Amino acid sequence: MICRWCWVFVLWACHLTAADPPTAKVVASHGYSRAIELRHDNVRAVLCPEVGGRVLEFSANGKDALYFEAGTDNPAKRGASAGRFDIGPELVTPPHPKLWSGEWTAALSGEASARLTSVKDDATGVQLTRDFTLKPGDTPCLICTQTITNISDGVREYCHWGRSFSPGGGICLVPLAGKSRFPSKYAMYEDSAIINVRNTDEKIRERDGFLEILAPPRKPKLGFDSYAGWLGYLMPNDMLFVKKFATHPDRVYNEAAGITLSVWYPEGPRIELEPIGPRERLSPGESAAFTEEWWLLEWPFPKVGEKVDLAALRNKVFKSTGGE
Repeated sequence: MICRWCWVFVLWACHLTAADPPTAKVVASHGYSRAIELRHDNVRAVLCPEVGGRVLEFSANGKDALYFEAGTDNPAKRGASAGRFDIGPELVTPPHPKLWSGEWTAALSGEASARLTSVKDDATGVQLTRDFTLKPGDTPCLICTQTITNISDGVREYCHWGRSFSPGGGICLVPLAGKSRFPSKYAMYEDSAIINVRNTDEKIRERDGFLEILAPPRKPKLGFDSYAGWLGYLMPNDMLFVKKFATHPDRVYNEAAGITLSVWYPEGPRIELEPIGPRERLSPGESAAFTEEWWLLEWPFPKVGEKVDLAALRNKVFKSTGGE
């Protein structure tokens, strides 16, 4: 027979080990009154329908993968930071402030899921929907799907463009796959929209099947035509932020340099990680979706003079995120 105090201990132990159920709810957060929090155990994602339909936070154990610009009273400026999404191609897509920084609607769509929906945008002829799901499991994962719907009476051509900010000071790891068109394995965007594909930079090195961006290079915007379908960003807080996404070697990529991925790494507090989707040629009423999987893994940031064990890191990513 178990004594009363033993039962108390058993119940206390169960409370410590039981996982909190996944939740989705409206909260006040990051200066917004109608943010949506997705939470599961120690993993938290915060969405912002009030300005631009963005992700304000994606964190585990209090370590945030996103850079949020605090300390401003301008809600539109606050919303322009952290987990941004957009449509391209960058150089020819009409300005679309209603999509970029306008107010979106929001609905809870599951136990740890939500859908954000833009207005119908006359400038581009599209409406955007973004679905977010915090995926349960041992490795924190946020599924982000953007759907482009043609609401015009003509054909529209766009592509997905992820534009999230993370804190600066880390190492960006771009795995190489497929035969690159660029002698440098990357393109550097110079002034006046000149795209330099023969650049060399001491802050960018090729090693063990990766390009490592070790610090801000000579020019901040870089483009890659790798079909690996993921990139990693290793932060000084010993967190590896991984983005996975589909690539399509047999489809047209309609950014100017035909790239599948871009990184913007200026001097300062942030870096931009930018998966790019293929061209979607949409007739009136047609839609196309593109999904980014965001993962958070623990990985030690190298000390001065050390190098990242890229083979081990690659294996960790594949094992933790379900393979290539």
